[in-house]
This record gives sequence, C-alpha cells and structure tokens, in this order.
Amino acid sequence: MCDVSLPLVMNQPSLTDIDQQSPVVRDFTSQHDPQFPSVPQWVTAQAVAAPNAIAVTHGKLSLTYKELDQRADRLANRLLELGVGPDVIVGLYLNRSLAMIVAALAVLKAGGAYLPLDPNYPAERLAFLLANAQARVLVTGKCMLGTLPVCSEHVVVLDPQGEFAGAQTSEPVIAKAKATDLAYVIYTSGSTGKPKGVEVPHGSLLNLVSWHQRAFKVTPADRASQLSALGFDAAVWELWPYLAAGASIHLPDGVTTDQPEAIRDWLVSQGITITFLPTPLAERLITLEWPAKISLRTMLTGADVLHHYPPRKLRFQLVNNYGPTECTVVATSGTVLPTEHPDRLPTIGRPIDHVRIHILNESMQEVPKGEIGEIYIGGAGLARGYRNRPDLTAERFVLNPFSSAPDARLYRTGDLARYLLDGQIAFLGRIDEQIKIRGFRIEPAEIVKVLDEHPAVQSSIVVAREIAPGDKRLIAYFVPAARAQTTHTEMRNFLSAHLPDYMVPPTFVRLKALPLNTSGKVDRSALPAPDTENTLRDNVFISPRNPVEERLAAILAPLLGLDKVSMEDNFFLLGGHSLLGTQLIARVRDAFGIELTLRTLFDAPTVSKLAAQIEALLLAKLEAMSEAEAQRLLDSSAPVCA
Repeated sequence: MCDVSLPLVMNQPSLTDIDQQSPVVRDFTSQHDPQFPSVPQWVTAQAVAAPNAIAVTHGKLSLTYKELDQRADRLANRLLELGVGPDVIVGLYLNRSLAMIVAALAVLKAGGAYLPLDPNYPAERLAFLLANAQARVLVTGKCMLGTLPVCSEHVVVLDPQGEFAGAQTSEPVIAKAKATDLAYVIYTSGSTGKPKGVEVPHGSLLNLVSWHQRAFKVTPADRASQLSALGFDAAVWELWPYLAAGASIHLPDGVTTDQPEAIRDWLVSQGITITFLPTPLAERLITLEWPAKISLRTMLTGADVLHHYPPRKLRFQLVNNYGPTECTVVATSGTVLPTEHPDRLPTIGRPIDHVRIHILNESMQEVPKGEIGEIYIGGAGLARGYRNRPDLTAERFVLNPFSSAPDARLYRTGDLARYLLDGQIAFLGRIDEQIKIRGFRIEPAEIVKVLDEHPAVQSSIVVAREIAPGDKRLIAYFVPAARAQTTHTEMRNFLSAHLPDYMVPPTFVRLKALPLNTSGKVDRSALPAPDTENTLRDNVFISPRNPVEERLAAILAPLLGLDKVSMEDNFFLLGGHSLLGTQLIARVRDAFGIELTLRTLFDAPTVSKLAAQIEALLLAKLEAMSEAEAQRLLDSSAPVCA
C-alpha cells in the first residue's frame, strides 16, 4: 500500500465543512474539487489504520480490511483496463458474499457506478436492467456463469472471496470522485410496468454515510448485519457507513431471512450491535422474547408503514426511517419510544442532516402544521434522476421554489404526510393507495392501525379490490396471532367501535404470512383473492340444501365477488349495501319472476332466510295461478343472471 494515499484521505474536510463552504454538495449542480472525500477513500483509510481488523464475515470466511482493500484494488485495476471510469455502469451479478462487497468497492475505486443485480430476479428483468443501464462490464461469480441472462461487453469472474483469474497487480487505486459522479444505480418498480433506474451520485452517498455515523455513533467496535436483498437500496445502507468507519459487517449463512426466530438467534449469536430489518419483519421481531444480555443496541427499520410501538421491555432501541430510493435510502429518521395508548401511528421522525422535507399542497405551497400534504424532498440526498428517462426525471425532480440556487430541485414522492407540532412527521401512505369507495375517501393505514390492535391479529394490510367495473370493496388481509381465534362478526364489531361504517371492511382474509417483495414491502399484487378457504366466517360452510338456495347462491356469489356463499352468510356482512341490494332484487326478479323489496332483504339478510322468503312468495304466486299456469312456472328454467 502506497503511503502517499494516507495523507490524501486523512486530511479530507468533513461533509459539514464542505456544506458550509460551498453550495455544490447541497444542490449538486456543478463540478467539485478533486479532493472530494469519497466513501472508498474512507474505506482505504481504515485499511491503513487497522489492516488486520475484520471487515466482512460470511459463515467461516472473512476478510480483513487490508485483504478487502487489496482485492478491491486488483479488481479496480482490471476495471480501469476495461474502460471503467466516471458514470460507466458495472453490473454486479453476484450472490450475497464477500465477493459482492469486494466488487462494489472496486467499482467505486475505479470511478464507476455499480448496478446490483439480484440473482432471484427473473431472467427477463435482468436482461432489461443490463440493457437499459448500458452496463459495459459485468462482474459475476463462478457458480453464476450458467445462469447469466445476457453477456455484457466484458465479463469478470470472481471466486467467493473476490479473487479473479489473471489478477496481476495490487497497485493501490487512489479513488477520486466528484460529488456529481455516479456511485450506484438501483432499479425500482415503475408505474408503466418497466423498472426505472435511479442514479445516485457520490455526494448523496457520502451524506448518508456521514449522517449515519454521527446519528448512531458508529465505531470500529460495531458489528453490523447485511440482510437485505442486493437489489434493495437498504443494502447500500448496510455496507458503506460501517466500512467507512472500520466496523465489521456480517452476512448470514444458511439463515432464512423470513423467519423471525431464526434471525433473532443469528443476531444474538453474531453479537450484532446494529441491524436493519424491513418493517413487517421488524414488527415481528420486537414481539419476540430476547435474552437478558444481548449486544444489539439499535434496530433500524423502514420500507413500509410501521404500525406497532415497541414494548417497554425491549432491550434495544427501535428507529423508524423513511426515504425513497430517489433520495439515497433515508430522508427522515426517529427513535420510536414505547407507548401504551398511542393516538397515532409511530412517526417517521425528522429530516436527516442536510435534507429538507417540504409538505405541500397541489399548488406546491407549504401546508400549515397538522394539515395533510404531499412530501417533497430536497437537499443533499437527491439522486441525479432516472437512467435514460429525462421525461420522468423532469416530472418527478422539479425545480425547488424554496432555494436561491437556480438549479436546486425537489423530489416529488407521491407520499402523504403532515408535520406534527413537535417537528416530527406523521406518514399517511401513498397518494395512489388512497381509496375512494361510494364517495368516501379512505386512508387504508387508518384501518390497519385499528385492526392491528385486535388481540387476534399479528399483522394486517387493507386494500381495495374491484369486484366489477366501478365496484370496489375493502378487503382486510391479516395474519392471526399465535393460537388466536376470532370470527367475522367479532372483527367487524371491533372495527365498528373505532371507525365509521364505510371504513369497516366487509371481508377478512386469513394468511399464514403477508407476502413480501424483494424490498421487504408487502407485495400487494401477491395477495390472494378471497375464497371459501381463506375468508373469515362466523360459522362452518353450509352448502345449498334445495333448488331455491342453490339458485340464490349462484346469484349472490358473483355479485359479492366470492366463489361461494354459505347458507348462513349475511348479505351485509359480506359487503352488501343498498346499491348491491337493488341489483340483487333485479336478478331475483329475472331468476324467479317475483318482486322483493329492500325491507325484505334487511329482514332476511342470510342466504337461507332470503331463500325462505323467496319460497314463500313463490308458493303464494302458485296458489293464485290456475293449474296450467302453475305447471308452466314449475317447468320453466329461467336462467340465473350472474
């Protein structure tokens, strides 16, 4: 290792100094001094200061800081030979491994930007990412060669510890980067169905690292976990703040990351001091029993709405975080304190260092504290924009009317929130998740908050499903608490005591677990349709027992959006209302040739009772007919109007 790099790294000004000296880091609108203190320089400084300290472990394998830095230098030299430099994208098609971290560091050292490619992605998606990002080089592992979706211009193959065939020099690569140079590109789901690549520069990454180290007092003694999927931007957060501080990072080996007990046991056995877990997983872990003595002091969470406060006996702090990929992982953060009777969901805290949060109305004007508006984010965390999407970049990254810098921008998140009087921010969900049913605007998070307070509910989510064109219904999906039993009526009564009637879901679907996507968020597209097996009911299922019940059930099931209805199911408890009642009356008229009233439906709301009413009306009609007319009616096979 050349000694000449040490003073260059160690004498870098802090981010705070740079921010006070120049608006460049704040707004990223012009070129920066070559002395910009990039994250890979900080990692090299740790390798010089403590070469034998452990940087990364994965099962029985580990790398010291010296080994990590030297292997990254060898790969960085090879990448430079292949033309990698500022804004050149390098795809990383690797499993979670030591090699993955070596490769990411090498790309940053070479001045390029890395593109994480999760091996669990479908081949079609991987091919699109590589083509859209125009990745000239692909770094992969030996065991991955047979699964490559497409080949880039150059492919470099690493072994599990980050070495590659033909490596010739460990000549130090003195990482140089401008604040505006790309550090990484991560693709997120797009509203058009095509993923969009978010371009994050070095300056934004450095701001995240600097804030994180200060906020959580990271030292070389810390042991951090890396549990997130590689294509999720939280993986960025799990690596660089710790490597830049000389701490050690621990990758799970053989641990199933969707089993809370297994994760708890692994965190304890590894002596992890700080960890990140997606919100649904963190909510489950804070309810578990923990040993009396543990090393864990901080559990970070984010990626979804936090519905639960930590119990008072929890032995570590829970920190809730919020931030879109377009704003470098985290934009706000706050410790969540235990509370027995919360009158609101846990907040998302306050803006992190050098980040500004504006809550604006539709005219982009600040709303008063306490009022709801859309979150706009400005400051040092902004991405450059979307890869090869100038149209979308212009739409989402708008000019900042609150800044004197002519090119300063705000990112329009599409998220709803309000500032509380104490300066914390209450997150209220997505604008596009807001539901309008029968003229009422509904925030699903409000329903989930109440639903999760039911003792039989471990976790839940509420969505709207379109049963027929223009006919949306609230569906509550929930994971039952251990050994808990409940009924449909009990759930409805519980919610009705806290919510207006239009916010009470008519249908409750039991799940073993909420489906999660690779980012740790609830995957709404994977929620199953309600059916006989998963829908919560009051009684056991009773099949039709006569032709009238059979025909009535065939009318009701599609009208209510169900595959079947039980004879003791209540029309109104299954989502029926006056408008649907009118449709039911019309279909009964077509099927049976009789006229019901809404009063009849209210008096006989179950399938069996309504069928009995229909039978009575049919008998009365038969008695009033001549024998020939009655026979023609009995012989008729009027079609069921479904």
